[in-house]
Amino acid sequence: MASLQAPMYAHMRSGQNISLAESVPPEIMHMIDPYWYQWPPMEPMWFGIIGFVITVLGIMSLSGNFIVMYIFTSSKALRTPSNMFVVNLAFSDFCMMFTMFPPVVLNGFYGTWIMGPFMCELYGLFGSLFGCVSIWSMTLIAYDRYCVIVKGMARKPLTVTSAVVRLLIVWLICGIWALLPLFGWNRYVPEGNMTACGTDYFAKDWWNRSYIIVYSMWVYFTPLLTIIFSYYHIMKAVAAHEKAMREQAKKMNVASLRNSEADKSKAIEIKLAKVALTTIALWFFAWTPYTIINYSGIFESMHLSPLSTICGSVFAKANAVCNPIVYGLSHPRYKLVLKEKMPCLACGKEEPVTDSRTMATTEISESAA
Repeated sequence: MASLQAPMYAHMRSGQNISLAESVPPEIMHMIDPYWYQWPPMEPMWFGIIGFVITVLGIMSLSGNFIVMYIFTSSKALRTPSNMFVVNLAFSDFCMMFTMFPPVVLNGFYGTWIMGPFMCELYGLFGSLFGCVSIWSMTLIAYDRYCVIVKGMARKPLTVTSAVVRLLIVWLICGIWALLPLFGWNRYVPEGNMTACGTDYFAKDWWNRSYIIVYSMWVYFTPLLTIIFSYYHIMKAVAAHEKAMREQAKKMNVASLRNSEADKSKAIEIKLAKVALTTIALWFFAWTPYTIINYSGIFESMHLSPLSTICGSVFAKANAVCNPIVYGLSHPRYKLVLKEKMPCLACGKEEPVTDSRTMATTEISESAA
């Protein structure tokens, strides 16, 4: 450990002419893809900037997602089957930042990955697992909104058991995908500026390339298509509902029917759908650059620099900050409970919750009984 008493980018100050890949400790040299040997070490300034940004994001994500988990689990009104997906999303985002940002900051101080091969593989595994669970949690939220708004009373009510089963399936499949690189289908290696680890998207053989292609179908394209399907039909149903309301109001010769209880319930569900859509849109813009980086690597279609790849990785992790902010600002019941339990954090105009039964799928069914 004597070699770690000073930052690893000290060779830059001494004028040594070595590549970025050659600055790593000897025990992980075998993990470095030959692609990175063409790049000189990054300027120390960039390590400081990235470390500062990821620290701010990490603190915001950990505190924000912890508050979401606490509020949703401590309030009886929020402990509904639908909101289990929200809690699971906050939990996976919390775990992702808890395991991701401290190593990036520590390794950034030394200018390279100093935590050894095993921790590199563990870092890559956690990033893959929690990132995958997050997107599928948001997919479940989108599909649940689709069932509530589009199918309405015709759907089978979501129960605690069915919600738990769905989440267990997501964790199981995501866990299998995250473990596969440890058993020879692709591998986890240092990437970018050598302060983080991920899948080897510069592998030249199609066996390893196929992992990224097939995995992206599960973790990116399939959820994306499911989300598009859900929200297309949600918006279609909303438009039809609005048209029907206008026609009914015209027949009754009144300005609006929006004071009816059914319409108020629908309005709340539509607002919650917008919350989910906003969250998923933020995820899309956060993870798309990293997906492009992976595909650019396996198809050699873009000259990727260490700075661009590590920025893509940090940008993806920033999504873990957005989710608690979106739900905290847009969920009326959440804000009411937050004001009650943590008044110092509550802000903004309090919104009346017309019918609390519309806040969960099963409770809507009960309101129709």
